Amino acid sequence: MKYYVIGDEDAVLGFGLAGVRGRRVRTSEEASAAFREALEDRENAIILVTERIAELIRPQVDRYVFKEDFPLIVEIPDWEGKLSSRPPLRETVNAAIGIKL
Repeated sequence: MKYYVIGDEDAVLGFGLAGVRGRRVRTSEEASAAFREALEDRENAIILVTERIAELIRPQVDRYVFKEDFPLIVEIPDWEGKLSSRPPLRETVNAAIGIKL
């Protein structure tokens, strides 16, 4: 089982230094294609997507975050920091599992 990162150049380079494969994207079309490719590789158990890139393909990301069992999709901040529009992780988990933690 592998990790895969989709994000800006800094994120992909940084994770690449730790041995994580990934793809740098700039547009929603590139992000959508990278996300599909990452999902097609069944060895990718965890797909890391920077928050700003995830916003470009929000319907695709949410489908896997809330409805699919595999792979695990994790949104991470990029070098600019956390998006203020994103709910805290606790709220996201509560919505996903239907239990208030």
